[in-house]
Amino acid sequence: MKSKLAILSLALACPAVMFSQEMMQTTSTTETTPVVTKDVSPRFNSWSVSFGGGVPLMQNADLKSISNGNTLVGYSAYFSIDKALSHSFGLKLQYDRGETRQGYFNTKDAAPANAAANLQVGGRTQYDAISLLGDINLSNLLRRVDSDADYRWAIHGYAGVGVLAYRAYQKDEFSQRLMTEIKPFKFNSLFGQAGAGLKYKISNRVDIEGRLMYVLTGDDAFDGGGTDQYSAVNRISAKNSDNFFNGTLGLTVHLGKHSSSLMWHDPLEEAYTKIDELETKVDNIQLCKSGDADNDGVCDDWDRQLDTPAGARVDGAGVALDVDMDGVIDLNDKCVTVPGPVENNGCPVTNTGGVSTDETAVAGVEFDLNSDRILPSNTPILNNAVNYINSTNGSYTIVGATDARGTESYNQALSERRAGNVKQYLITNGANASKLDVQGNGKMDLKYPECDPASKCPEWKNKANRRVYFKAK
Repeated sequence: MKSKLAILSLALACPAVMFSQEMMQTTSTTETTPVVTKDVSPRFNSWSVSFGGGVPLMQNADLKSISNGNTLVGYSAYFSIDKALSHSFGLKLQYDRGETRQGYFNTKDAAPANAAANLQVGGRTQYDAISLLGDINLSNLLRRVDSDADYRWAIHGYAGVGVLAYRAYQKDEFSQRLMTEIKPFKFNSLFGQAGAGLKYKISNRVDIEGRLMYVLTGDDAFDGGGTDQYSAVNRISAKNSDNFFNGTLGLTVHLGKHSSSLMWHDPLEEAYTKIDELETKVDNIQLCKSGDADNDGVCDDWDRQLDTPAGARVDGAGVALDVDMDGVIDLNDKCVTVPGPVENNGCPVTNTGGVSTDETAVAGVEFDLNSDRILPSNTPILNNAVNYINSTNGSYTIVGATDARGTESYNQALSERRAGNVKQYLITNGANASKLDVQGNGKMDLKYPECDPASKCPEWKNKANRRVYFKAK
């Protein structure tokens, strides 16, 4: 029996050790992992003290408290320091003191006359015990989350082990004498107890509790029968552990600065209550107060284009989409992904690539923003220009230009590099170098003068300003 109690003691200690390790790991993670700062201070009281008294009744023993129509009543008292580790589990360090009375008569009275020898025995046992109990709040575990009843009743389950010291006395027709004395904190003083209690919350500070515990002493001498297993008393029953019920009534006083205790807190109920409050607030929110006049799916409260044409796709701000940013919305754009002028329905103007004697520019030799690299789309135009230059007697100036973005000095240098790169391309591909020279006009030579600043125009116009063209000398 003692070895079983030792195993039970280790089993009870495991949850506490695992909880401590979890707390250490959580602390370590918090120290090494950046987290959002928030208020993590405790909101509930987790410490309390409990005390009470009651009646112990020997039940599983050779000498019982209730036998032959007699009920022998002793007393018990307890005091504990309690720590709630969560809303549903806690630990108690508890001290018990009491006295059981058992047998066929009360040891305060004389032994009955003319009774059989084994019926002329009474016993009493004075005990002191210290134990560590686990406390499971069953009501918090099993409480319905949709319950709106006032949370004042709670069922608790208890189990734990500890050390038990006692002095067992036996009285017969001759005398009353000490039969067994067990000192605490020894292997043979281990004991266990388990039971349940019903609590009622009187206030946020005080609870009243009725509790019934079953105490396993693990000792056949606890009832006063002595250590001789073959004695007349110990042969009354074959059981080798004298156990008893202990019914008590007590109070729990919660300690701390907070208004309520952790053991009376139901986190699921709190979560569902907050969800209900949010649902109420959401129901009160009125969407699209001003309506949606253009039926584009974006409320007028934040629609940046209130007259979107019917059928046009819009962005999150209610503005009609223009993928190629040429100023023609996709609904009316015949070339959705290629920029082009409005007058050509958003499509680029086809250039034949030739240069006539009256022509002062070669349309379509354009450049990317902040770049002097010749685009692959321009090479057919320039190849045709090589043939024309070599077939005529005239000379030409290659003029470079930019859009209105950037400083004047930067754009001047950029336009000269663009013109120079075009000249080098023409010479490399066979043009007569003596017929060509270059000129950079920077941002002072805009094809679309209205695009200063550049933000006033769609991107296809700004790209047209970033160009190189030819002038006959």
